Amino acid sequence: MNAAVRYIPPMASEASREPAFPARSVAPLLKPVFSLALVPQNNKITALGRRTWNVLLHMAQDQGLERETFRAALTDIVKGLDYNSGDMKIIKTHLRSMVSTLVEWQSPTSGEWQTWDVCGMLSHARLTKERGQIFVEWSYAVNMRNELLDPEIFAKLSLDIISQLGSHPSVALYEICSRYLGVGQTARKPWTWWRPVLLGRPDDERLQRLEYRIFKRDTLRPAISEINALADIEIEMLEFKAGRFVSDLQFTVRKKPQRVLALQQRTAAEPVDVGVLASAERLGIDHSRIERLIEEFGDSAVATAIEAVEKRAASAFPEPLRDPLRYLKSVLPGHAAAQAEVLEKVEAAQTTQQVQLQPSERLAQWEKKWLVERIERLAAEIAALPEPRQAELVDSLHESLLKRNAHPAVIQRLLGKGWMHPMVRHEMVSFYAVGAYGPQWDKPTDKELLVIASGPGS
Repeated sequence: MNAAVRYIPPMASEASREPAFPARSVAPLLKPVFSLALVPQNNKITALGRRTWNVLLHMAQDQGLERETFRAALTDIVKGLDYNSGDMKIIKTHLRSMVSTLVEWQSPTSGEWQTWDVCGMLSHARLTKERGQIFVEWSYAVNMRNELLDPEIFAKLSLDIISQLGSHPSVALYEICSRYLGVGQTARKPWTWWRPVLLGRPDDERLQRLEYRIFKRDTLRPAISEINALADIEIEMLEFKAGRFVSDLQFTVRKKPQRVLALQQRTAAEPVDVGVLASAERLGIDHSRIERLIEEFGDSAVATAIEAVEKRAASAFPEPLRDPLRYLKSVLPGHAAAQAEVLEKVEAAQTTQQVQLQPSERLAQWEKKWLVERIERLAAEIAALPEPRQAELVDSLHESLLKRNAHPAVIQRLLGKGWMHPMVRHEMVSFYAVGAYGPQWDKPTDKELLVIASGPGS
């Protein structure tokens, strides 16, 4: 290749500038739209099961489409287990459930997913012990494998945030609403559509008897409250009536201007914490009972209540604890009330902060709009270059990604799918822009912001 025409951005600029799309923390999970609104046909999906499946999918996407099966150390998938005790039955139960649970895969947007599929969440799972360490091997059904590992239409999800949400309704609603962040509102659906999707249960005769007011009180309101307090988005529920009764639901979605609870920056996906289930097993409480209580009271409330039970069990005063489950149920309402109070305080603090930040929020919106337009213009500029020139850029970007130890999945997509793949496009735009326009390419001038501010919808 001719060195005179080869494109190499200045190394000093690359090292010193802040990238437009920083990759300091764990890369988001690219979850296909058809896996957001799972409807199980024969078993219940728990929050822990869904979080574990998300971690497995994230790892599989990292390992690449070329593999038929995927493999990881169990310690990288879950934490909180005593691997030399009976705790192992917890992970075996969840892996068994993911293989045996049949789900209908559907997008929350009508017409977005053109086929109907039904299969298990996993095709197989295997546990092996090698040199004292336990490994998990898993695979996906052949009819879903490509779409799961290399999706064309997907939602970008933060595993950090999902790990903080305590119930299946919260996790499911967060995933669906995140899909519509750029649109501003979800699809409008009958409330009976949301029922099995959020509860993670088959829509059987028992569930169909559930009244809307109960569903709203016990499922919708707690999930909305938890998302608004802990997630990076804010949602609001819209109700539509047919006569006197609510028929349809829709949710508005917007990005929070600033996180109140800053997430710890990570370089890898955190394993799912099953410590609460393991602690309960050691107290003689079956983990399936605990997961039902988590769905009712939330993760945090159950975790603090379990600690109280452990302390009570360790003391023989005034008498030995004979029924840990009964004692747990007696203290749970108080812990749940305390957790609800914490969430209310967080929401109140966020509301106060947003009022104070309104002027800067508007400025941030103008800057974001300018940057989106800037990125699109640069992408079009790259696409208009002759193919040999684009090939040179791909080679140079490949070298740059290798030098800074970029995520293997990004490099795989660049080499296999080209720079226009959704996982690579922003890397190419940033790389090209630094060399062509300098490290300040993503910073608008006052004049450019004025044009945005005076435009329609601003």
